[in-house]
Formats: sequence, structure tokens, C-alpha cells
Amino acid sequence: MAHVKGSGSVNQHAQGKRKPRNLGLKKFGGEKVVAGNILIRQKGANYKPGKNVGMGKDYTLFSLVDGVVTFGKRLGKTVVAVMNQ
Repeated sequence: MAHVKGSGSVNQHAQGKRKPRNLGLKKFGGEKVVAGNILIRQKGANYKPGKNVGMGKDYTLFSLVDGVVTFGKRLGKTVVAVMNQ
């Protein structure tokens, strides 16, 4: 028998086994969306909600109405809006 207890693998250090964050643009400018579609998943408010766009508590931007996605600038910030058709 071994006089030193063998060290097992530590699950916490398993590199490459963490789940992906899945951040980024989900819908691009000019795309048609329906109400409730996620437009952008982000950490922090890099993109600001514009007309007909809501922001979740995790800064996810989503469409409030059916329409077309548009991007613009307001006071130096990138704003995402959805225009009705």
C-alpha cells in the first residue's frame, strides 16, 4: 500500500470544459425581428437601447416590437433601435 494518499483530479481546473459565454450580436443591422428576439448579449452596457428596444438585468438587448434592426450613434454611444414596418 502507498504511504501517501494519491491526489485525484480536480474538476475545477479542467481547462476547456467551462461553458461558453455566448456573448455578442445575435441580430445584425437590416435584419427582420419579431417582438422578444434577443438582439445583443453583452457584459456591461456597451450598446444602448434605442426606440423599441429593452434592456434586461444582464444588459441583454431585446426587441419590443416587430420590425427591422438599425444601429446608430447618439452622444458618442452606439444605439440599437427597431423600426416598425
